[in-house]
Amino acid sequence: MVGVGVFTTSGYLIADLGRPSWVLLAWLVGGMIALCGALSYGALARRMPESGGEYYFLSRALHPLLGFLAGWTSLLAGFTAPIAAAALALDAYSRYAFGVTGPPELIATSTIVIAALMHGVRLSYGVWIQNLAVGLKIILIVAFVAFGASHLPATVSPETAELESTFNIGAFAVALVWISFAYSGWNAAVYVGSEVRQPQRTLLWSLVLGTCIVTVAYLALNAIFVNAAPVDQLANRAEIGAIAAQALGGDKLRRIASGLVVLALFTSVSAMLMAGPRVYARMAEDGLFPKRFTSMGDVPTAAVVLQAGLATLVVWMSQLRELLGYIGFTLGLSTILTVIALVSLRWREGPEKVPIPGYPWITLLFLLATLVASGFMLLREPVEALLGLATVTSGIPIYYLLRRNWGRIELK
Repeated sequence: MVGVGVFTTSGYLIADLGRPSWVLLAWLVGGMIALCGALSYGALARRMPESGGEYYFLSRALHPLLGFLAGWTSLLAGFTAPIAAAALALDAYSRYAFGVTGPPELIATSTIVIAALMHGVRLSYGVWIQNLAVGLKIILIVAFVAFGASHLPATVSPETAELESTFNIGAFAVALVWISFAYSGWNAAVYVGSEVRQPQRTLLWSLVLGTCIVTVAYLALNAIFVNAAPVDQLANRAEIGAIAAQALGGDKLRRIASGLVVLALFTSVSAMLMAGPRVYARMAEDGLFPKRFTSMGDVPTAAVVLQAGLATLVVWMSQLRELLGYIGFTLGLSTILTVIALVSLRWREGPEKVPIPGYPWITLLFLLATLVASGFMLLREPVEALLGLATVTSGIPIYYLLRRNWGRIELK
């Protein structure tokens, strides 16, 4: 979860919202929405503890076409675009951390290739490196927050530096769409459900605890980021973490903090290159994707290569800001359908087979918040929103061209 979103989004948010306090409120609300989603997905994972994420849930609980559209969305917006965004952001921070020079696309491509090699050969190698890097990342985040908190009072930007003086509900709703991308990893565990020990118990706890821990980390990090320097120095800057570190501790802290962000972004790319290909492997097993993309041994090597290739293509075609809005909106559509599938499943099978924590308020809150934010996104950022809708609907003719054995996909 801790990847490109938290280290880039607030620079754009503060330009739209103006006040640091409103930016922090948006991160808090975003975390609450993500927690509602995690509780809902956890209920689905207990009922269907298999790999494949939204594709698997929707194809079994509603209809194979909807499952395919979710998988198609994962291929283009769920993993491909976020991998590209994280790799591009890694380039921006690596310049601050290590003085790296060269074309951004080349550095981003190299990052993707290294992560693909980690996860395309043997599962154990990639998982071991990923766990080690994530552990180090958590330690460094705690250290950075502790240092920033102790140095923050002397560097808080004055109220006169704020860009806006009035609250804008439309801008706040669009901010939630952007933030939803930063939190989007809350559902990652369901993509590898069949490879998890005791999935019916472990998946729910991993979703809920992971979301709670990351929400606290995001609030702490952003409290440092948005108060470390004057707002006009932070607005519309992707490398907000490096700018904040420079204001707090000079060049040395800037390099250290930028190194932390590089590590965080690399683990994000790595995690997505591990999770995403499992979706396409499941689709291939169901006959809705070419058979060559099924898992061979303990890793879906062909699917990893496909994922890395598509992400590299997006790196050379897109800009970071446009990617963030597009990803948040498109993924919101997929999660809305998945929670609707959960409600439908509970209605058919009853609360004993499909228990949902806090039902119906948890599911209703998630659906309402996501729908409202998506609606404002469509009004205020129509290009990115319409591109997201086009991504989803473009999968319909592809489904009818590729489907073969869809009739055997049944809810077990």
